[in-house]
Amino acid sequence: MRLDKFLKVSRLIKRRTLAKEVSDQGRITINGNQAKASSTVKVGDELAVQFGNKRVVVRIDRIQETSKKEEAAEMYTVIKEERVELEAE
Repeated sequence: MRLDKFLKVSRLIKRRTLAKEVSDQGRITINGNQAKASSTVKVGDELAVQFGNKRVVVRIDRIQETSKKEEAAEMYTVIKEERVELEAE
């Protein structure tokens, strides 16, 4: 499944266009490698997503084409959530 679609279906990011923008900005890695919106994800992959000054690392447990709101959180396990200092420009 494409990364941007997984992020939307799992509700880690609410809209697919936003998921594409975030990945194009280089704020997502899959197993430590820079990811694009079109990157393929599979069960067992670790995603690290940068949300402003927060970094969330999740492991993909299940992939499905659609999900209800209650089922979305079962698609992944949060491994780590940490605050990240933003670099001054």
